[in-house]
Amino acid sequence: MPAAGSIDTIWDQIAILGDAARATPIADLFAVDPRRVEDFSASLDDLTLDFSKTAISRAALAALLDFARATGLETFRDRIFAGAEINPTEHRAALHVALRAPDGAAMTASLGGKTDDASAYVTLQRDRMRAFVAAVHEGRIVGATGLPFTDVLNIGIGGSDLGPRMVCEALTLVGPTHLTPHFLSNVDGHAFAALSRVLDPARTLVLVASKTFTTQETMTNARAARDWLAASLGDAAVGAHFAAMSTNAAATAAFGITADRVFGFRDWVGGRYSVWSPIGLSVALAAGWDAFQALLDGGHAMDQHFRNAPLARNLPVLLALVGIWNVNAMGSRTHCVLAYDRRLQRFPAFLQQLEMESNGKSVLLDASPSPRPTGPVLFGEPGTDAQHSFMQLVHQGTQPVPVDFLLAAIPDHNRPEAHQILAAHAFAQAEALLAGKSLGTVQQEMRAAGASDAEITAGAPHRVFSGNRPSNMILFRRLDAFTLGRLIALYEHKVAVQGCIWNIDSFDQWGVELGKVLAGRLLPDLTHGTAAAPHDPSTSALITRFRSLRGEE
Repeated sequence: MPAAGSIDTIWDQIAILGDAARATPIADLFAVDPRRVEDFSASLDDLTLDFSKTAISRAALAALLDFARATGLETFRDRIFAGAEINPTEHRAALHVALRAPDGAAMTASLGGKTDDASAYVTLQRDRMRAFVAAVHEGRIVGATGLPFTDVLNIGIGGSDLGPRMVCEALTLVGPTHLTPHFLSNVDGHAFAALSRVLDPARTLVLVASKTFTTQETMTNARAARDWLAASLGDAAVGAHFAAMSTNAAATAAFGITADRVFGFRDWVGGRYSVWSPIGLSVALAAGWDAFQALLDGGHAMDQHFRNAPLARNLPVLLALVGIWNVNAMGSRTHCVLAYDRRLQRFPAFLQQLEMESNGKSVLLDASPSPRPTGPVLFGEPGTDAQHSFMQLVHQGTQPVPVDFLLAAIPDHNRPEAHQILAAHAFAQAEALLAGKSLGTVQQEMRAAGASDAEITAGAPHRVFSGNRPSNMILFRRLDAFTLGRLIALYEHKVAVQGCIWNIDSFDQWGVELGKVLAGRLLPDLTHGTAAAPHDPSTSALITRFRSLRGEE
């Protein structure tokens, strides 16, 4: 890492370039630069990132690439694949790339001051998963009554839910389904009540995803599922209907899950990066092992691109630099992801955890406060639904919101006219954000439609679109398991690149801990009415009111 003074100088240069960029509308950049589309896009086979509809100039892109090199990005990238301790606050590697590497990759990870043979462990667990999935699909593993499983219920939260839920929905909405997937994450009892109405306990395989097997929400839901199943089939049936993704052998055994149904993963696998691990068992059970393997292969293909492509043509690097430009040069505090594909409905929710849990940090690696903004607030929905909800703000709100559009060229349904309409809307939204609509154009249109001068004066300003709002387009041939793997890995590496440049730890998540601790302290207040610790006046008053509404005080 260069000296702090030199880094500050580069940040100052980027801020100056941002000020200069505001003077030129994005649309005008195309008029003066005939090669802008070609030079402000990059591809990996059929997967293309077009970032030409952003305010980045050639000088800004060059400065950002130089900055990436100055911050040691290439060395940082090498350290990721070497299994080095790049998560210093937890003294861990972040070697999720090993989870999708082929057998024999010989990758090792730093783990608690020791070297872990990551590839050997991954191969062991992957082989066990493959054998288990085959036995379920072939009817060699069945429920307690002898009936084959038709449904799989994944119980987890955070990365143990968002990743497999998103992938299962993407791959099984119109694709082949071996077992119907269901997901339970929220500890709210209404969630399990709804599932218990549609699931047959005799034909349901339950997966409990918790590394420690102590996560409060997950274990509360797991006990509810256990009670539900035992009430119908008897307590002895539990072992036939449960499997676990955990490292706590004693706790899983006490729960009634036999060792051959417990699949492990190492501490160098963070929750939000774990869909490639046994946490993805629900994906393999629902979509099939071939689909799960294709997901791994797609992720590995993006890993190889990230590892070997020059920074100026490297998709994760370019996507990360565009995001840094938007946040630190242009002042954006939000980011929108619009997947024009119903199968990616949960992709924005998955990215919310991936990006905001990773880079929602205000402390640098040296424990000093960050002098500049880091990760933006991320939100999104599928297009075209989003056009009829929050896109009003994206088009005409007071703050520009950068957008990522995702679109497949070929759908997996037999309604080509619907896909043409969908694609037209995706391209139109990006074009509208770029070009907008001027007051003069609006006035002409209203006048041509027969509006009076008074109506034009009163109504025209409301129909003006400022334009000049940045967007990226990520275009690919079709959304299959391989492409989905590439997309997930693309954003994973984007996050890591941004963390390196912002000089923060993208792989810890201490911000989720405080609420858990306080919830544990609050629980006795709610259940017994005895305060285990003092609270602020508002919280104390609300607890009293809550108990009063329940008739307990």
